[in-house]
Amino acid sequence: MPFSRFRCPLTAGLLIIAGVAQAENPKTELPATLDAPVIVEQMQRHSRSQAEELKHYQELRHYQVQYRGFSANLVGKMDVSVTFDAATGKSFRIVSQSGSKLLCDRVLKKAVDSEAEAARDQNATALTPANYKFALAGTEIVDGRSAYILDVEPVKDSKFLYRGKVWVDAADFAVIRIKAEPARNPSFWILRPQITFTSAKTGEFWLPASNRSETRVRVGGTAVLTIDYGTYQIDDGPSQASATR
Repeated sequence: MPFSRFRCPLTAGLLIIAGVAQAENPKTELPATLDAPVIVEQMQRHSRSQAEELKHYQELRHYQVQYRGFSANLVGKMDVSVTFDAATGKSFRIVSQSGSKLLCDRVLKKAVDSEAEAARDQNATALTPANYKFALAGTEIVDGRSAYILDVEPVKDSKFLYRGKVWVDAADFAVIRIKAEPARNPSFWILRPQITFTSAKTGEFWLPASNRSETRVRVGGTAVLTIDYGTYQIDDGPSQASATR
C-alpha cells in the first residue's frame, strides 16, 4: 500500500491563505488595466492592513481525504478546532476523526502539522516578490466580481511555494481564487497535486473557505483531500464577544 510512505500532497495548498474571497457588493465591470508590479504592491498593502486589524478568531475545520485505487476505496475524516491570536499565532486541536486510521495519520495529521510549521515562518510562504515572479495574464469576472489574473512562478524550489494562476480582486486586492501545483513534488510516490483554493469575506476580513487537492499515486489510484474551513468567530481576543459570518 503506497500510503505507508505517503507525504501530504497539500503542503503548498494549505499555505495559500493570503486573503482570498468571494464578493459582497459585486463590481461587474472589468477593471482598468494595471501592470503586475502595481497589483502585487496593492496585494501586499491589503495583507499588511488585514494583519494589523485581525486580532483573534476561532473556527472548526472539516478535513476529508479519499483514496480510490484498483482494490481499495478508503476515506478518512477529521474535525480540527483552530484558534488564531495575533500575539501567539495559530493553534490546532483535533476534535474528532473517523474512517481510515491510516489516512488520518499519514495525510490529515500531516496536513495540519504542515500548516502549523508554515505559520511559524510566514515570510517563507507569502505571495511576494521575494518568493515569486508575477506576470499579468488578463482580467475576468469571478462570481460577479472583477478580478486580475496573475501567473505566478516560484523563485526557488520550496515545499511551501507553488506555481499557477492567482485571481486578485480589483477593488480590495485580495486573492479570490488560486489554481496551482506545488513547486516541489512532496513525494516520489505521488504526482504533483492539483490545488484549487478559495475564500470568503467574513465581516471586513478575507479568510479561507475551501481547499481541494487531487493527486495521482504512481502505483495506481487517486487521492482527493478537501478542507471546509467552516464558520469563523471573530473578536478582539479570547475574552471578547464573538461575531460569526
